[in-house]
Parts: sequence; C-alpha cells; structure tokens
Amino acid sequence: MNQKKPFSIEFDFHASPQLLFQYLSTPSGLSEWFADNVNSRGEDFTFIWDDGEEYAKLLSKKINQKVRFQWLNDEPDQEEYYFEFVIQVDAITKDVSLIINDFAEEEEIEESKMFWDNSITALKQVLGSA
Repeated sequence: MNQKKPFSIEFDFHASPQLLFQYLSTPSGLSEWFADNVNSRGEDFTFIWDDGEEYAKLLSKKINQKVRFQWLNDEPDQEEYYFEFVIQVDAITKDVSLIINDFAEEEEIEESKMFWDNSITALKQVLGSA
C-alpha cells in the first residue's frame, strides 16, 4: 500500500469565521455543500452520497477556527490520516481564508485538490460568497 502524502489548499472567503464554521462543523451545514446528507451521533459522523455512505470521527474542534475529521474506513493506517478545515483571519486586513489539510496517495493528490475545489465552489455558492 502506498503511503499517503499530506497536502494543503487555501481558499479566500467573503464570510465571517462564525458563519463559515457552522458550515464546516455541523451536520446541517455540511449537508448543504459537502454531502447529500450528514448525520451525527456525538463525535461519529455519517456522510451520505448517492453511491453510498462514509463514516468519520470528529477528532477536534476549536470554535470558529478549526475542525478535524478522520475517515473510518477499516484501513490499517487510517489513524495516521485526517482532513481538517482551518479558518484564518488576517490580523490587519481581516480577510478570511479557509485552509484544507488532507492526505492522498501521490498519484491522487491533483484529483483530491479538484474534489476540494469543486466542493468549496459549492460552499461559496451556498454562502453567497462566490
């Protein structure tokens, strides 16, 4: 099995960190742009798409700043990998950025970045920030 490599991708947003955080950390927010439906029971999240379900655990959450999830996919090394949303606000300009940190096999990194790019485009449309 190939070792997954970390990658980051950054997006500018015209939305408050508080509003953005709601769309990144709650089942109702995530189901607006990330999956067809999202359910949670405590720290366990179920992401539902047309072609199936994926399960993730909420590893950490820092209000209006960061959310980290880990896919639960029965791979032996699943605990080494996560995906996270980090909200940064420039101290001077107050510009809001969303940084996504994720992992993918080297030959899949560009495809993963395209997935995130498309997903964030949908999020910006939901927020009216496109």
